[in-house]
Amino acid sequence: MATVTSTVTVNAAFLQEIKEDNRRLQELLGQLRLAFGRHSEPADPLWIADALDELRDQLATHFALEDAYGYFDDPVDAAPRFAHLADELRREHSDLYLEASHLADAANEKLRQEDWLAHWRGLRERFWRFDAQLKRHESRENRLILEALEEDIGVGD
Repeated sequence: MATVTSTVTVNAAFLQEIKEDNRRLQELLGQLRLAFGRHSEPADPLWIADALDELRDQLATHFALEDAYGYFDDPVDAAPRFAHLADELRREHSDLYLEASHLADAANEKLRQEDWLAHWRGLRERFWRFDAQLKRHESRENRLILEALEEDIGVGD
């Protein structure tokens, strides 16, 4: 009787590029989390606007790398039952990118005005909602990869 198995392929160059991209994304998110801290003074509006522009651009790169390198393809090949979740996560990329774009646009429009303090609180709350969505998304991506890898290599057998 023949047994069909599949494996998750790991590409070293891809992993290095993802690692560098992820490091920069996490660094930028960390800076924004500090700037939008619940008890912090409002940050320099020009820095916030520029940082949110960079966040939007960094997310575009991050999602493009995941999509271009087939980040979800191998795990789904190894565990087809995850196909629906992988498709859902891919769709979330555009939603998250659009929200990052809206944040950047709002910062550029509102924070560059003289009365930017009036808009600070709303932008801060919007950032924290976005941050929670992104964390949830990234967590679900990581769980997909780990569960597919676990299934592929048979952890717990």
